[in-house]
Amino acid sequence: MSQGTKETITISLDAMGGDNAPVSEVAGAVETVSETDGINVVLVGQREKIESELKKHSFDNSRILVHDAFEVIEMHESPTEAIKKKQNSSLIVGLKLHKEKSADAFISAGNTGAVMAASLFTLGRIANVSRPTIGSRFPTERGITIVFDVGANVDCKPVNLLEFAVMGSVYASHIFGIDNPTIGLLSVGEEKTKGDLLTTEAYELLEKSGLNFTGNVEGRDVLRGTVNVVVCDGFVGNVILKFAEGVLGILRTKFKDYAEKNILNKIKVGLAHGTMKGVMKDFDYQEYGGVPLLGVSGVSIIGHGRSSPKAFKNMILRAEQMVRAKINQIIESKIKDIKEFVPKTA
Repeated sequence: MSQGTKETITISLDAMGGDNAPVSEVAGAVETVSETDGINVVLVGQREKIESELKKHSFDNSRILVHDAFEVIEMHESPTEAIKKKQNSSLIVGLKLHKEKSADAFISAGNTGAVMAASLFTLGRIANVSRPTIGSRFPTERGITIVFDVGANVDCKPVNLLEFAVMGSVYASHIFGIDNPTIGLLSVGEEKTKGDLLTTEAYELLEKSGLNFTGNVEGRDVLRGTVNVVVCDGFVGNVILKFAEGVLGILRTKFKDYAEKNILNKIKVGLAHGTMKGVMKDFDYQEYGGVPLLGVSGVSIIGHGRSSPKAFKNMILRAEQMVRAKINQIIESKIKDIKEFVPKTA
């Protein structure tokens, strides 16, 4: 099916996953089809609740469908137990629609661990990818830096970091339009010999990879934008991500506290409100929606639990972009190329 010359992309959306489900999911889907062409959405979840929300909106009902799934995986549940016991959940059913090619991509703002585990179990891995990865973008002095991995893999081997670099490079190039992205390995010093066994051995692989590897980078380089892609294990990456989220929160608190001290301060903050809002926009997760799980044989986007309608719309648009860019085919080709020189012990 196509609209003009643009092939229609169908997105399977877990409508029961987020903190405000299905309200935000439905509103995000409606915003998407109202503002864009070439995208249809399948809302997966408890039909009665979804249809009740849809009645509050005006939209082209040929572009939003509802697929019933009566179970819900809650945020507090163990990912492995939940995906075993709840095969009729919106998460599993939504992923199966993608697996069976009834949808071109899948989105969920549900239990992150469950989304990752279910995506891997249902979709499988791209050939030669040992571990899928999730990355997060950070605004910097020079644009953006994307950090891989930010929590999918807490224990890594050197070859995993090499694969993260390949997948991160493809993502930065084909989604953000960065020509020949620079790649840095996160360590405790710039020198090649600095770091633990994992980073020093990963350095050797990255140096031979043919990627645009510039060497080690340190923590301060993430926000400086020294490189386009930063590679590290998921334990360290997740700490960086959560720390950055905390910095944004304390900045907001400090501005509020400053304004509340006296009327003059309140006026100063009020006058600067537009500027601050513009600056903070770069840090707002709603602007880019969610993070892709790269390395699975499909497109799976993981959103924040408190995702707003705007965040869901941007997740849908990012999923469409990944499908049209054929990201997985490019990753498969690039991974195959670098595997030829990787020792089996790496």
